[in-house]
Amino acid sequence: MTHHADPCESWSLSTRAVTVGRPHRPGEPLNVALTPATSFIAGAGPGYSRVGNPTWEPFEDVVGSLEGGRATAFASGMAAIGASFEVMFAAFGDRRPVVAAPHVHYSGSRLLLEDLRRAGRITLRTYRPEVDGPASVEDADIVLIETPANPGMEITDIAAFAAGRARVICDNTYATPMSTRPLEYGADIVVHSASKYLAGHSDALIGVAVTADPEISDRLLGYRTTRGSTPGVMEAWLATRGTRTLPLRFGAASDNALRLARRLSDSSLVAEVRYPGLPTDPGHNVAARQMNSYGAMLTFRPHGGSRHAQAICEATRLWLHATSLGGVESTLERRRRHTDESAAVPPDLIRLSVGCEDVEDLWQDLSDAITRTT
Repeated sequence: MTHHADPCESWSLSTRAVTVGRPHRPGEPLNVALTPATSFIAGAGPGYSRVGNPTWEPFEDVVGSLEGGRATAFASGMAAIGASFEVMFAAFGDRRPVVAAPHVHYSGSRLLLEDLRRAGRITLRTYRPEVDGPASVEDADIVLIETPANPGMEITDIAAFAAGRARVICDNTYATPMSTRPLEYGADIVVHSASKYLAGHSDALIGVAVTADPEISDRLLGYRTTRGSTPGVMEAWLATRGTRTLPLRFGAASDNALRLARRLSDSSLVAEVRYPGLPTDPGHNVAARQMNSYGAMLTFRPHGGSRHAQAICEATRLWLHATSLGGVESTLERRRRHTDESAAVPPDLIRLSVGCEDVEDLWQDLSDAITRTT
């Protein structure tokens, strides 16, 4: 696989999103074509599509440029996270590494780490991002960071937690590089479920891992090749197309989220709102230092408990009651409806993925649902 050097360091992230990885030679199309081929004629190129495919390269180039490193695409976000841990584990040989993870984070990552712990491959520690300081992970070999965390919206000070000896894997799915670039704060690997904001249209299952360390990058590529955790060409093509509009989509959705968070905070029917853009949010001061915008994810807890929360999710007409996040459409769900969600997540917590619809329509639908079900 060929990773092209980034010639666009002086360009803004918005310009990079549109431009990097796009053909520029005379006679070429504006977009890279799909290459649905398993094999290539001998003499040049990857030879076999498990090693590389031209359709992946623009996606890897543009995401790498946005994050400030070299990107490797994977079949899903979980494949990217799993590969990132495995290439880190290799440095410890037969020694069982200590992994520190947030006490509440994405359920898929949590289940993966629990599986590794039960298999005796890791010693697992947890930390509370907004309560415990960096000293809480000083005995760790690897630290997993999610900021904002899924689904609780806790904020982690990346630079502080990355200042120790541990290797750091940062899941940047919620914030995206438009808001936060974790490699600049000391992270070793940045991962995304690119199915979310990068692809942005709820139609492509794909993941990506990015690092500024050439050795780690080579190990990620080698792991993907030997394990076969490769993305489909259609998914990679859709993710590239989606990333082209990331600045516009993420900006519009983030603006909507801030306005909705403020209105929910003012509602007498709402007990709690978590959104880092609110000055009253516990993570606001840290978020203000490391985020360019506060993103499009937020949570709230209505008065009335989990039954009321579930009723709200089932009563909206514009908001879609669905899992996942990061699409142009707005979705909501009560996370504890999933049996594999952490018991530390409040049963009445509703997660909102704010999309690009008109904010007045979103507010009218949501506030009506809250009022009708009270």
